[in-house]
Amino acid sequence: MRIDDAVVLDLHGVTDKTAFINRCVRTLPLPVWFGRNWDALADCLADMREPMAIVVTHWQAYAEAEPDEWSIAQEVFSAAARASSAGLAVLLSLGGDPAGLEDRTGAPAQGSDDSPAPPAHPGVGQ
Repeated sequence: MRIDDAVVLDLHGVTDKTAFINRCVRTLPLPVWFGRNWDALADCLADMREPMAIVVTHWQAYAEAEPDEWSIAQEVFSAAARASSAGLAVLLSLGGDPAGLEDRTGAPAQGSDDSPAPPAHPGVGQ
């Protein structure tokens, strides 16, 4: 497992559990039968057949808006990483985009109920 191959879970705009779960569905390789709840997320992540690194970005607004939910999300990631036989690493990005990992299109995946990210400001962070 290499950080270059990481799946980026960008939580920009996520401020509640429903949006968090929807973003996980859109971004992570979860099975179609995924139950859209905390236990199902932990089980599905732990049962991945291949090693995976997940880099969680822009999580701070969710953590501030719903600290109890964010605490549960962290517990879910931690439990899944401990239980994973294939190897799961979940990393929290503390700011910026150090490895150029984020999707810069700002467009949600087809069928997503996420709204598009606001356009980047030219010259900012470049």
